[in-house]
Amino acid sequence: MLIANHSGNVLEAGLDEAGRGCLAGPVVAGAVILPPDYFHPLLTDSKQLSAKQREQLREEVCREAVHWAVAEVSPEEIDQINILNASFLAMHRALDQFTVTPEFLLVDGNRFKAYRDVPHACMVKGDSRFYSIAAASILAKTHRDDLMTALGQTLPHYNWQQNAGYPTKAHRTAIALHGVSPHHRLTFRLLPAADSLVLEG
Repeated sequence: MLIANHSGNVLEAGLDEAGRGCLAGPVVAGAVILPPDYFHPLLTDSKQLSAKQREQLREEVCREAVHWAVAEVSPEEIDQINILNASFLAMHRALDQFTVTPEFLLVDGNRFKAYRDVPHACMVKGDSRFYSIAAASILAKTHRDDLMTALGQTLPHYNWQQNAGYPTKAHRTAIALHGVSPHHRLTFRLLPAADSLVLEG
């Protein structure tokens, strides 16, 4: 069972990102402060849930959270500062939207760039251990999936509605056939011969 609170602070925010390993689209971060005694029998890592469950839990999180926010870092910014720093930036941007300053941050993973002077702890597989991180993962994942579905309607040959920009075989085949779009991350290894790709206007 997941844990509702780690630090004992009331304003403890969970942080997670979605889209770090994608070839296209932004990286998106969620930040969520839940009540310190929060419980939900289904809430867990977004990757372990169906799309329908994620949508239901997104509504639950937005309704029950003390504070929540979602933020993006664009492909252009990812290419400029690298994906690790972009993930940290997305988390910071999400926290910037809060109307209160969290007392403690729980961050999924093993690295983080400190946010202001707020103490934090990195939690490996935190999205399957802590409710707030799981909630942040759901908000980030659902927001990004919606965004990639919308982008996919304008550029249907990449099939982003299905692959969300991840490096599937079909996605790489589409890049080889159609070149790269303005939404692709040009510093990523899109294909073995990435330098030969053309930019789709």
